[in-house]
Amino acid sequence: MPVGALPVTFLSDYGYEDEFAGICRAVIARLAPEVRVVDLTHGIPAGDVRRGALALEAGVAQVGAAVHLAVIDPGVGSERRGVALRAGDGFLVGPDNGLLALAWTRLGAVDEAVDVSATSLRLEPVAPTFHGRDVFAPVAAHLAAGRPLAGAGDAIDPGSLVELDLPEPRRDGNALVAHVLYADRFGNLVLDAGTDDLGASPSPLSIAAAGREFRAVRGRTFADGAGGLVVYGDSSGRLGIAVDRGSAAELLGAGRDDELRLSPA
Repeated sequence: MPVGALPVTFLSDYGYEDEFAGICRAVIARLAPEVRVVDLTHGIPAGDVRRGALALEAGVAQVGAAVHLAVIDPGVGSERRGVALRAGDGFLVGPDNGLLALAWTRLGAVDEAVDVSATSLRLEPVAPTFHGRDVFAPVAAHLAAGRPLAGAGDAIDPGSLVELDLPEPRRDGNALVAHVLYADRFGNLVLDAGTDDLGASPSPLSIAAAGREFRAVRGRTFADGAGGLVVYGDSSGRLGIAVDRGSAAELLGAGRDDELRLSPA
């Protein structure tokens, strides 16, 4: 690991109207004023662990050595664990509810993990409903400032960490059957498949959705669709479906977990 303070990336479902994200940043600034905090997003839908995990995965892929603080915690105050772990050249801190799983896979593997639920680094008294402030932000601050992971909590078996269940694409003859993971704010659909899963399927393509058939082209950019549907590899490496200056989600009438069938037209 590099010597000196690491940056902290911060992702949550706290939103931008309330003070919660700002308070966590203030805690980090007070405990480790030399540490820089980069906000990935606080706009994850409330309690949406899967959407947060996908955003965190995309974020860690673009950052070097860092501490990645992620708080989407519908089970806060319950028996769920709070964890910190080392994976690749980074650390992940947050609830053990699947939120961190895609990120540690992207970073390589979990080399070391600790339970921080009762960490000596926490702020007292601990609010049962705000572990982001009282547990996770202090742990992230201390790790970023160079404190060893072993000093943040009790060692746990990395194999006991909660994984994240995602749908999986499959081949059906000459068709790729994929699922919508989410629609972004532009209406682009992000699928559980990658461009390799689509293989050498020629353009144009047929997309079957909700009992209807749509024509699409394969492309590299939104504009390649010439105003219609385009199937492309998105910036995170997943297969996406878009409409240039339009919404693929609205056109296809498709949303989270819906099954789409892509085949040669």
